[in-house]
Amino acid sequence: MNLLNKKASLLVVLMLVVALVVSACGNNNNATNTEKEPAATAAPAATDDKKVAPAAEASVELDPYKLVLVWEGPPQADEKKVEEALNKLLTEKINATIDLAPIDWGAWDEKMNLMIASREEVDVMFTAQWNGHAKNVAKGAYLPLNDLLESHGQGIIDTLDPAFIAGSKVNGKNYGIPTNKELASVGGIVYRKDVAEELGLDMASMKTAEDLGAIFAVIKEKKPDIIPLYTTGELFNAHYFAEYDYLGDGTIPGAVIKSSTDTKVQLIEESEIYSRYLKVARDFYTKGYINGDAATTQLSSQDAHKAGKIFASLEALKPGKADEVANAAGIPGKLDQIVMTGKTVATSETAGAMLAISSTSKDPERAMMFINLLHTDKEINNLLNFGIEGEHYTVDGNGIATNTDKSPQYAPGVAWELGSMFLNPIFSTEDPNKWNLYTEFNKDATSSPGLGFVFDSEPVKSEVGAIANVIKQYEKALETGSVDIDKVLPEYIAALKAGGVDKVIAEKQKQFDAFLAAK
Repeated sequence: MNLLNKKASLLVVLMLVVALVVSACGNNNNATNTEKEPAATAAPAATDDKKVAPAAEASVELDPYKLVLVWEGPPQADEKKVEEALNKLLTEKINATIDLAPIDWGAWDEKMNLMIASREEVDVMFTAQWNGHAKNVAKGAYLPLNDLLESHGQGIIDTLDPAFIAGSKVNGKNYGIPTNKELASVGGIVYRKDVAEELGLDMASMKTAEDLGAIFAVIKEKKPDIIPLYTTGELFNAHYFAEYDYLGDGTIPGAVIKSSTDTKVQLIEESEIYSRYLKVARDFYTKGYINGDAATTQLSSQDAHKAGKIFASLEALKPGKADEVANAAGIPGKLDQIVMTGKTVATSETAGAMLAISSTSKDPERAMMFINLLHTDKEINNLLNFGIEGEHYTVDGNGIATNTDKSPQYAPGVAWELGSMFLNPIFSTEDPNKWNLYTEFNKDATSSPGLGFVFDSEPVKSEVGAIANVIKQYEKALETGSVDIDKVLPEYIAALKAGGVDKVIAEKQKQFDAFLAAK
């Protein structure tokens, strides 16, 4: 090493020491044991391009690190090929490589819960309000992100609607970074447009769950090899269809109705609307309109559409949802959608798809840098979501994407989980005005009285644990119509009561009342 290089190295070391001293002096006493302080930063080193991307707002050289990303979605044939391409970009930007670890839809809950319980080393995990987010926060599964967001997530702060950040907090802290996507929610069906046209079905007349019976009867008669309505365990009592707001955690009983001003927390399983939708599901199931393995199947509706053996699936809708599912399923242009509910917004939407940093991560700062890139770097975002441009899809001079014969090798169909959808290309089968439609869609939605509230389950964690086992035993079977309602629903409610659900609802009401009083 020559003298000039030695002096430069000494200068960098001195600057690091000064930065660390200043950082230590500036620390306050508010940091908790669970919130890791971001690393101190120093002047950039000009001798190595493997440093933090500008968007991460840091400039120290970084040691190599391998990130583990876990999300809910089907593993892909070309996953390793995409992983290698991502590694080249991530090494350049944040000196990281990545292990993509998707978990298929049907196996997600069990494997994710096991991963958390066993303290498996993971960096970034998908999480959502409807998927036990607040409950997992109470378990210490995720790190609080507010400081990390400030230090390494400036791109997220600059681009994400503040409503997402504010509406996804738990006890004033963010434990997940929401996907930048639609903010409102409606429920309805995605269906085979070509089949409906062939049979002359009047899909526009479908307004309620009950209306669908007439359509499914025709499908069953004319297309006996096609399942009229496919589900993986969630039907008309899904929160986005029945408009339930479970107040921050969809896995814990007790909800208000999003489209109502009533703030009384109720056990939905005892409500009239719950019974109504159970009866519709049971009617459809006994008539053979619903797949017989609805309560147990692990095949996603997207993959079922891909197999070409189903007519419709119940979905949370948004502009272009049918086109997105069709592209991911490899049947572009063959699906359409029918909206069947009002447009609402609740915490279930603001926290409906997030990326959390696991409390087992060995480098939370690097994990946040990666999430920030998913919100700001189009190349990385689209590579993860759609594969390699020129191989899995092509883009023309106008920025319009088209599938290729290699698209089925990498089509996760989960862009709503990973980063910012506004970085995604518009495909040739989609409305070219898609993102403007998203902006319009987010307007004029009815806000739930519980918007922004997230239930803290810690005071009743024992009851929540007992109830979780009851829900696992009864919910899917009942809500898919797979069992006798008159016999099983009373059993379900009795088991919930025995597990302490009344105490949970009372605690939820108490916290919710305090939230409303403070507004």
